[in-house]
Amino acid sequence: MKPHNHHAAPVPKVNHRSNRLLAALEPDDFAAMEPHLHEVNLQQDQVLYEAGDPLRHAYFPHDTVVSLVAVLKDGRSAEMAVYGREGALGLVSAVTAVHSFGRYIVQAKGTASRIELERLHEVIGQCPKVRQLVLRFTEAMMARVLQNVACNAVHRVEARACRWILSMHDRLDRDTVPLTHEFLADMLGVQRSTVSSITRSLQEAGFIQQGRGVITVTNRAGLEQTSCECYGTVRSSFERLLPHTYRHSTTTDLRQQRRCS
Repeated sequence: MKPHNHHAAPVPKVNHRSNRLLAALEPDDFAAMEPHLHEVNLQQDQVLYEAGDPLRHAYFPHDTVVSLVAVLKDGRSAEMAVYGREGALGLVSAVTAVHSFGRYIVQAKGTASRIELERLHEVIGQCPKVRQLVLRFTEAMMARVLQNVACNAVHRVEARACRWILSMHDRLDRDTVPLTHEFLADMLGVQRSTVSSITRSLQEAGFIQQGRGVITVTNRAGLEQTSCECYGTVRSSFERLLPHTYRHSTTTDLRQQRRCS
């Protein structure tokens, strides 16, 4: 009896360029990197690296968000940086360090393109424009980290919370984002009760709608008005150094696109 011929379903091609840094590469430079890129699935709360771990890979998020947090001896934590489709985690380490500065934890599940740092070093050495892109990203990240230091020192928690929600909204390109009170409290370095009070206030103002483990943005303009200046400052520095890393350049553009869709 002859075996049946079963046609295997075609394997979908990975779109590495859904990450906007990879999308910014010219065809020849992307071609040098593409054979070393592999798509990986990241789950919410997955820890990619703990503080002090050797860094072996860089990750270019597609539709996932990863936070870098400092974990203190008493168990408290606070956000140091956040990475979405506009950037890559481990990329700065490709030129500065080989060990993790803190804990890299997945905040929103999704996929990412992963590359061994050793291979990335080779591509950076061979392709001057890739090296320039990495340096511009490093400068943008330094600007973000330094702005966050100032923000955490002088701005009220409500404004910082709005900045954090807006940054998530930018990276995921959807109104409902996975964000628990506990996680937001960790990122802001405050008590969970403080976050509960703030999100209740934002919901009463009509800016957000809370759900189980999620927050839905219902009035982005209101969030922007309540946020501190740091949100706009950081976003502007990214758009200057890395054009098109954010999908929407202004709130007006965002509203217009939604009306047309």
